[in-house]
Amino acid sequence: MARWFPEVLAATFLVFFAILGVSPASRAVWWAENIPVMAVFLFFVVASRWFRFSNPGYALMAVWLFLHTIGGHYTFANVPFGFVTDLFGFSRNHFDRMAHFAVGFYAFALAEYLWRRRLAHPVVIAVFSVTVIMAVACAYEIIEWWYAVAEGGEAGVEFLGSQGDVWDAQKDMLADTLGALLAVGLFWPYRHRLPVTAAAPTRPA
Repeated sequence: MARWFPEVLAATFLVFFAILGVSPASRAVWWAENIPVMAVFLFFVVASRWFRFSNPGYALMAVWLFLHTIGGHYTFANVPFGFVTDLFGFSRNHFDRMAHFAVGFYAFALAEYLWRRRLAHPVVIAVFSVTVIMAVACAYEIIEWWYAVAEGGEAGVEFLGSQGDVWDAQKDMLADTLGALLAVGLFWPYRHRLPVTAAAPTRPA
């Protein structure tokens, strides 16, 4: 079962994605939210021909795919998440914060790739993996802003998902960063269990 875990996980996600692609709250928001999901999923499917991540790596990366697919179906501000909001007395729906936190989990896969290829010192790998996630988080917030301005109207507001919080972008980036720190923290003791996958030697011209 462990051998086929990535394939089973991918098949499960495809079924999940297809189901939540039916009658979303806003088709325009669904496309905007799910284009990154489709791009990331296809990238790792194609990349698996050359590099196969560990099962924990794939599992952590899948968390964001599932959460973002849910957000694309309902729009993040309107995901049925009221029980958590009521339980902790939040003033807004924090489902989007969970999805941003899950973005940070990709730091595990990045660190795994660098470690198994022996491309850098372990400390450099850890720092680099976190800072890459921070850069991606910043870039995504700028893309969200551009789309919201260009699209305008209800679709732009729902895609932005700030829910009236003027510090929403900064808090989202913080959530991404905290997720990355957790992922690197999980990777650090696990790294010695991973096999080395040396890069193919380059041939002289």
